[in-house]
Amino acid sequence: MHISQTNKAYNSPLWGRCPEGTERGCVILANGSFPTAELPLRMLREAPCLVCCDGAARWVDDCDAVVGDGDSLPAELKERYKDRFIHIAEQDDNDLTKATRHCMSLGHKKILYLGATGKREDHTLGNISLMVEYMRNYGIEPLMMTDHGIFMPHHGNGTFSSFKGQQVSIFNFGCTCLSAKNLLYPLRPFTNWWQGTLNESLADVFSITADGDYLVYQAFQR
Repeated sequence: MHISQTNKAYNSPLWGRCPEGTERGCVILANGSFPTAELPLRMLREAPCLVCCDGAARWVDDCDAVVGDGDSLPAELKERYKDRFIHIAEQDDNDLTKATRHCMSLGHKKILYLGATGKREDHTLGNISLMVEYMRNYGIEPLMMTDHGIFMPHHGNGTFSSFKGQQVSIFNFGCTCLSAKNLLYPLRPFTNWWQGTLNESLADVFSITADGDYLVYQAFQR
């Protein structure tokens, strides 16, 4: 699989949460900004199952399936992947959701998303919010990795591996009770996304008490 080289090095205690073997599920590569950091590139190289969203297939030498409406997939790739191109023309859902449903049809419950941010900001916001949607409505365990950190949706009380000084943001998706232990700033049932940003872990683990859904962002250690 051809992927670009990088001179960035990231280290994260969240490594164990990432798909590293067949039992951990599959990787979906979206058509946003292609990863350049070491950790997401390694996840891409080691993916036991790789599904590309439409034009994202341009950035890899091979993949297990290409899913989408085909609007950003060059004709030569449509021909190359004709036996693995899952054409879904409907426009009610984006290609990320179409690819997710395909992975679910194969039995995958743990899915890592790469290349889902960058480029158009509206697509980035939509894709990030879909992590909670997939957890809530599809019953899967989605994880979105960027060059800088990981987005992970959660429901109810949770304990999260971390490191002292790690930058953390918590986005509320309907909680009426929301608090935390071992975060620098207290949590509350925020009504706007920006209110839960720019927090910081005080230890190698932090915990959240909640009565609903929320999205945790944890930055990688540099």
